[in-house]
Amino acid sequence: QVQLVESGGGLVQPGGSLRLSCAASGIFFSGSAMGWYRQAPGKERELVARIRGGGITNYADSVKGRFTISRDNAVNTVYLQMNSLKPEDTAVYYCNAGWNGGNYFGQGTQVTVSS
Repeated sequence: QVQLVESGGGLVQPGGSLRLSCAASGIFFSGSAMGWYRQAPGKERELVARIRGGGITNYADSVKGRFTISRDNAVNTVYLQMNSLKPEDTAVYYCNAGWNGGNYFGQGTQVTVSS
């Protein structure tokens, strides 16, 4: 059974930082592509960042230079460091795993950027 458990969301002021974590189980983590998606109210879910098993990363243009995705294969966890946060980053952030032909999402964690 695949489980992805996100943590680290919350309320932060514009310009602030947050670090999201996602603990994965039930997958071959080191061989899986891991990512973060987000969905704002009234909008479609969009890819924020992805990191492949070999460490290659890609980012949405809107977060390049501000967000960093990383992974620790020893503890089956993927992270999203978010700096210089903007109100438009407000959304529910979802962890994603691509493994063995499947595409899995966690339950999500709310990030709110507001003064």
